[in-house]
Amino acid sequence: MLLVVVVSSVGVQAFRPAVYGRPKGLHYTGLHGQATDQKPLAFEVATIKPAGLDGPFAQGRWIRMESANRFVAHNHAVKTLVAAAYDLAPEAISGGPSWVDSDRWEILAKTPGDVRPTPVQQMSMLRQLLSDRFGLSFHRQPKEFAIFALTVAPGGPKLKDTAISADATPEGPPLVAFVLSPTVVRLPAKYLSMPEFASLLQRSPLDRPVFDRTGLTGRYDFDLEFAPDESLWGGLLPRPENSDKPGLIRAMQDQLGLNLESTRGPVDTIVIDRVDRPTPN
Repeated sequence: MLLVVVVSSVGVQAFRPAVYGRPKGLHYTGLHGQATDQKPLAFEVATIKPAGLDGPFAQGRWIRMESANRFVAHNHAVKTLVAAAYDLAPEAISGGPSWVDSDRWEILAKTPGDVRPTPVQQMSMLRQLLSDRFGLSFHRQPKEFAIFALTVAPGGPKLKDTAISADATPEGPPLVAFVLSPTVVRLPAKYLSMPEFASLLQRSPLDRPVFDRTGLTGRYDFDLEFAPDESLWGGLLPRPENSDKPGLIRAMQDQLGLNLESTRGPVDTIVIDRVDRPTPN
């Protein structure tokens, strides 16, 4: 049995055999989601419908560009959309009615122009959609959190520069997702930066914010393999008996030359003041 886990979800649940994951190519806009002086980008048109999925496929969700101007958010809750749009761990988002966690939505949107928008532009358009169609308003509240710092391990990184071209296909670089089985977790990563890796970790296996402090500026291809345990994905899978696979942190040290250091630090959290179910199309 194989399971694949969505990155931009809250309290990740498993299903089979669909693919869970944060699609590659999405680089979120920073923990603070600062406004700029430029006019906000917006989708030309967007269709929003209740996800309405039942059974084992009800928990699969992703955000991705499916072509040069076709943006899709599949089976997402408002909370996970906000987490993606503002590059926060879901644990750093509070407030709002209970349905911000429970109601799931399908979003299909057309981006302006003929050229695939950059990852930053994609998230800018998602933020505008949350404001326009969900009526989202919020305030920031600094809090101290238990966090992980993603750092370079002693001995240096063991990463290979990517062999992927971002523009090889209209939809951009390939999906990056954790593939789970009861005995091993695999992450086949392509064209991944360290800030994106930190975002992936904080939205999928880990239950706290992750800050990139590696100082590495490239994009990399790598394969990570480790044993699941109760500290990951909300205890979704126990550590298998007699496993010879290392846990996540040890695997990152040995295979990638990276480390996760547990510490505490300030996080500029989001407190939802108002949000509505989306307006009709």
